[in-house]
Amino acid sequence: MTVSLRQATSRDLDAIYRLEQLAFSGDRFSRRQLWHLLNRANAETRVAEDETGRLLGYATVLLRQNSRRARLYSFCVHPEARGSGLGRRLLEAVEAVARERGRDVLGLEVRVDNRVALGLYRRMGFRLEAWLEAYYEDGSAGWQMAKLLTPPVEAAS
Repeated sequence: MTVSLRQATSRDLDAIYRLEQLAFSGDRFSRRQLWHLLNRANAETRVAEDETGRLLGYATVLLRQNSRRARLYSFCVHPEARGSGLGRRLLEAVEAVARERGRDVLGLEVRVDNRVALGLYRRMGFRLEAWLEAYYEDGSAGWQMAKLLTPPVEAAS
């Protein structure tokens, strides 16, 4: 399967909304919230799609003005694409966006019981920062994590 990444547009709203409904049982974004992220927020979203145009994942990074810290605000991989390396590719893409926009740190929050995501984030260099008691709508705790974004290494000439 060939997967390509690109910047999301407002035309991706329906597919992103369907993926949210499929992938998450709670703490989902509404269509209105997703529309805002795509059209009004100081944010960038990258989508991953297969050769047929089917959405397999997306990641949204918030880029608050006058801040050196970006926030991975939403991250979702289609259940059928999990374990394929797609999550790593999406994270690398939003890290690059944050770096390009002058951010030094990428932060995120993750459910304490999401072992797969925690493992991915740790492998990608994120470190635990703070415990978030009863952070999610169902009362589950979470972790706040962060990664220092170093400039990309230039290829030797």
